[in-house]
This record gives sequence, C-alpha cells and structure tokens, in this order.
Amino acid sequence: MNTRFKFAIASDLHIALPHTIWHHPSRFHLVEFSISAFEVVLEQIANLDLDFLLLPGDLTQHGEPENHAWLAQRLSQLPYPVYVIPGNHDLPRPSTMNEFTPFYQDFGYEDRSKLYYTKQILPKVTLIGLNSINFNQDGEQLGVVDRVQLDWLELVLQNISADELILVTIHHNVVEHLPKQKTNPLGKRYMLSNADRLCEVLHKYNVKLVFTGHLHVQDIAKSDRYDLYDITTGSLVSYPHPYRILNYAEGKLEIESHFIKSIPECQDLQHFSKEWMGDRAVPFVMRLLTEPPLCTELHLAEEMAEDLRYFWADIAGGDAKFSFPQFSSKAKHYFESYNDRPPADNNIILSL
Repeated sequence: MNTRFKFAIASDLHIALPHTIWHHPSRFHLVEFSISAFEVVLEQIANLDLDFLLLPGDLTQHGEPENHAWLAQRLSQLPYPVYVIPGNHDLPRPSTMNEFTPFYQDFGYEDRSKLYYTKQILPKVTLIGLNSINFNQDGEQLGVVDRVQLDWLELVLQNISADELILVTIHHNVVEHLPKQKTNPLGKRYMLSNADRLCEVLHKYNVKLVFTGHLHVQDIAKSDRYDLYDITTGSLVSYPHPYRILNYAEGKLEIESHFIKSIPECQDLQHFSKEWMGDRAVPFVMRLLTEPPLCTELHLAEEMAEDLRYFWADIAGGDAKFSFPQFSSKAKHYFESYNDRPPADNNIILSL
C-alpha cells in the first residue's frame, strides 16, 4: 500500500486575546494580529482535504491560560486532527509545566503526565511530539531534551515497524539554519542544546523528518551526517507570516509555502510587517556589527546598519540572497555567509 497524505504546518502562533496583549515598543511579534492571521490560515486551508494540521510550539503569547483555552476551543471546531507541542512561550515558568497538557489532551496529549507523546496518526505513519522546554535549579529556561525523554524516545522507536514513516516535531531547531548557529550568541538559544544526541537517536532508527519552529524563519536544513531534514516554519505573527502545505507520496515530500497577505486589521500585511521588523532591527544588526568576529567601530556600524535594515526580514522569508559590495571584505564575507544554501526553503520536493 502506497502511503499518501496531506498536512499543513503553522508555527509560533503566539495567540493573544486583546486583553492579554503585552505592549512593548521594541517587540518584534505582531501579537495583536495573531487571532486574525490564524483565522485566515484556517480559511485558506479549509477546502484542502487535509489529513492533519501541525503546530510546532509557541501556541500562545506567554502561556496565559485564557489564550490556551481559546486556542483549544478553536481547534476542537476543526474537521481534521490537530497535533501540538509546547514552545518556550507556552512554558515560561517551571510552574507552567503541569498546566499545558490538560488544554491539549485532544491534540496529541492523551497522557496528561507527559509533555511528549507518540501517536499513529495514519496507517503506517507515526508522529512523535517532543518537549524541548526544561528548567535548571535556578528556574532558568533551557532548550534540551532530558534523559528521561530520550530513554522514552529510544524505547518508542525500537517498537515501531521498520516500514513505518516517522515524523518528529520539536520546538527548538536540531540542525543549524544559520551560520555557526550552535555557537553564535544570537543563534544558539534557538538550537536544542543536546541536538547531536537527539539526532544520533533519530538517525539510528532511520528518522529523516523533523519539524521545528522557534526561530521565526522559513528554512529547510539538512544534516548529511545524520541524513536528517529539519524543516522550520516561520511565525504567523512575524514577517512574512507563513504557513506550509505538505504532500507526501511514494517516498517524496512536496512542500509549498504560503504567506498571509491581508487581514481585516491590515490590508497590506506584508509591507507593514516588513517595515515593522526593519524599524526594530537596528539593535540586532548593531550587535552583529560590533561584537566578534567583526568588532566594527561604533560610528562605522551605525553607518552600515541602514544597509542591513531588512537583513533579518530577508532571512525570515527564506531563500535569502545577499550582496554587500559596499562593505569591507571581512564584513561582506560575514553577511553574505547568510545566503541560503540548498535545499530551498519555501517550495521544494524532498526525496526521502
């Protein structure tokens, strides 16, 4: 029997009811558009005959119970299954670790005692939802898959038939999507701290597909070492407000990206959102310019920052191509290293 199915991914929804919205002048997230953007996605995918919808974390603005309750109620109205996992915003404090699963027991979490699960979602297709949010003894949030969960995962994989297609979803990235992401101070917090260990386990059992979020970037990265794709999907509340439609058939995964162009509150969402991000990009690019390895003098960095106004927005859109002939050779090489590398990020067919 040939396995065929279609599903959608929408990530980092950051759902925020109006009275819960956290206002801060420098925030990147357009959380005030979260509900409208999600409703547009649901409208656009309504007639696609989906087998399921996947939401890889950061479902809410900051883990507010009323935002979880709203989302769970909305998901219960959909005609297809939905599977979720938590993100760092959903579990902002240690006390929230026990508050997540009761909202989502119909969306993967049949066992309320665990923040991870496995479920055969279609014949010969198993989904494994992992939790990458943990805390140290000081209550600081960590991006890690703990030993108990890794042991559970290996036991699960041992008991899945070799001809089963296994899909894994986790909030943190497990393959680098940015240059030197594992060590870059601005990028490593989006990586799973024990990504190699998780990838070793997945590779051992021939898992080839992991779906992530967190980075707010459209990117598909492949680890040749582990023969593994990390397909990360940008945020619905950040430029370019993407979601994905995926078709699997006969060992191939076709991926299409779509972008929300308009919502009732903002008719030209793409332009507004890119400008919003550009207005808030200066502190980010100034850090890139003034910290190692560039260590650019402040007055020069301030001059260069305007040329980098849309740098992060272009990365977030996927398939980025940069050219900075006006920069010094060192800065030119550094920023052009962020040019996208194969595979393509938005529209592609992966042979598995």
